[in-house]
Amino acid sequence: MTTRVTLRDRFRYRFDNLMSRGTGALIGWLALLSLFLVLVSAAMISALGIFPGEESTVPFSQAAWQSLGLTMDPGLPEEGGWDYRLLMTVVAIGGLFITSTLIGLLTSGIEEKFDNLRKGRSRVIESGHTVILGWSQSVFAIISELVEAKANQRRACIVILGDKDKVEMEDEIRANVRSTANTRVVCRTGNPIEFEDLALVSPQSARAVIIPSPEGEDPDSQVIKTLMAVTHLPHDPKAPHHIVAEIRDPKNQTVARLAGGAEAEIILTGDLIARVVAQTCRQSGLSVVYVELLNFSGDEFYIAEVPALRGKTFGEALGHFEKCALAGIQRKNAAPQLSPPMDTRLAQGDQLILIAADDDRIEFSPGPGSPQNPTAIELREPAKPTPEQTLILGWNWRGPRIIAELDAYVAPGSSVLVAAELSEGEADLLEHLPPIKNQTVTARQVDITDRGVLDSLNVPAFKHVIVLSCFERLEPQRADAVTLITLLHLRDIAEKTNARFSIVSEMLDVKNRALAEVTKVDDFIVSDKLVSMMLAQVSETKALNAVFADLFDPEGAEVYLKLAKNYLHTGEPVNFYTVVEAARRRNEVAIGYKRFSESQDGSRSYGVRINPAKSEQIVFEEWDRIVVLADSST
Repeated sequence: MTTRVTLRDRFRYRFDNLMSRGTGALIGWLALLSLFLVLVSAAMISALGIFPGEESTVPFSQAAWQSLGLTMDPGLPEEGGWDYRLLMTVVAIGGLFITSTLIGLLTSGIEEKFDNLRKGRSRVIESGHTVILGWSQSVFAIISELVEAKANQRRACIVILGDKDKVEMEDEIRANVRSTANTRVVCRTGNPIEFEDLALVSPQSARAVIIPSPEGEDPDSQVIKTLMAVTHLPHDPKAPHHIVAEIRDPKNQTVARLAGGAEAEIILTGDLIARVVAQTCRQSGLSVVYVELLNFSGDEFYIAEVPALRGKTFGEALGHFEKCALAGIQRKNAAPQLSPPMDTRLAQGDQLILIAADDDRIEFSPGPGSPQNPTAIELREPAKPTPEQTLILGWNWRGPRIIAELDAYVAPGSSVLVAAELSEGEADLLEHLPPIKNQTVTARQVDITDRGVLDSLNVPAFKHVIVLSCFERLEPQRADAVTLITLLHLRDIAEKTNARFSIVSEMLDVKNRALAEVTKVDDFIVSDKLVSMMLAQVSETKALNAVFADLFDPEGAEVYLKLAKNYLHTGEPVNFYTVVEAARRRNEVAIGYKRFSESQDGSRSYGVRINPAKSEQIVFEEWDRIVVLADSST
């Protein structure tokens, strides 16, 4: 059955189409209507000769001007005949309609513009900025690090594209980031895997693009899709993207590299945190060392070429830097090498990997510094490793990897006890651990916040205790609360039994670390912050990703805190040149030290000092340690 379309229906349809075209089109139609009203009224005044005054006939232009005035400022005429007054009344009413409609359109148009700005849908016109794609709790730590890195830049800018309301993101940033200093932070709302939304943040002209792991299930798939979207945006092939992406599961690393190509640096954070936890539980203070090396507020890695050292060996070059520490070599078209053999000769094109407070603090000394007290050097063999017992309280998906990493460091015959509220899936993880050869692993289903349960575990019998965050079962603040309760019980057990066992805890929120300090725990691993610092570092210097890969790789040189008494006579004053020389004789690189007497003092970085001035005089005590880059812990 066909419905008859009337003329009225057609008119309403066309009117609806006109109204749907938006503010600009309606203003244009109002202007045409105003022009039509002015021209018609002016023509009638001129043709009929009804203009008030002695001269009834006036030029068309003057009549048009009079009509335009009434259209823009409606009012009833007080002069002229009734025919003129009637015509001007019609013009005034038409002008009143046009003016009120125009005001309404302008108001709604301005409101719509503000609404669009609030939604964060306008394009960012920036160059040399840093783009963060995706929103998660790690964004705050990334911003804080980038602000510190860009402190010497005048017009630094960070642009964030997230799936949250723009105003909400800005409010959360103000609440969680202490200061943005001279760095502008711009937020836009959108989906990072949509090309149209990506274009809003101008990634083609960005200095770097950071893709942190999002919250929720299967975060790696979201990161991989974002990588594909960014790399397939039209851009100048002569200016490739610099992308830094976080991947959690090692199985997804290959796919991520295929998606990002040569433009992307992939940071495998699951393995990273597992290695840090495994290393730190055996070396008190190591987490402080890593934070110092990874954040921009302390001393961090730089890569620079020093032509004056060509032809010298790496061991000879160690003494040519007073205010920075030589850590390794970056040869052309080769992987970086931390703490290479001391007889490695520096060739043309080789770059040095240095630890310094800033890139402008890298100063080469033509003459090498000399040990202050070389007779204080006495190398002693460390004690042979013995089997170790490790207690893991709490559980998450990093647990199996931590156990596997521990296996690379402990002596044969060691053991691990996992005590946690294990779900069915988590228990299954324990049954399918990576291959281990030096440890036996057992598990107990317990509530780790119950003091009676902890007493039954005989905690003092263990050498190391690791408290993992239960973030897979609980929301972040609740998970940190469980960790804090457990730490309080552990510290009380240690004090009442006078037992000495190391305690390493995993925290989610960096703000909870201040609360955790009252428990006097040896080390805190704030997972998100550590990862965020690495993302920020690599976004500023692409080559550092390979340096960090070597630093955290068990096969290469790693950071160790070794007893100073195995290098030097304690109680005698020495300068750090002497410490560097003592480590060199063991084919190691000394980059700092740790005071045992300050290990509980957060205001003194828990006794850790990285990259001290080499002329600084130090007197080491019995339990002080030297921070070295070495191939093994012995």
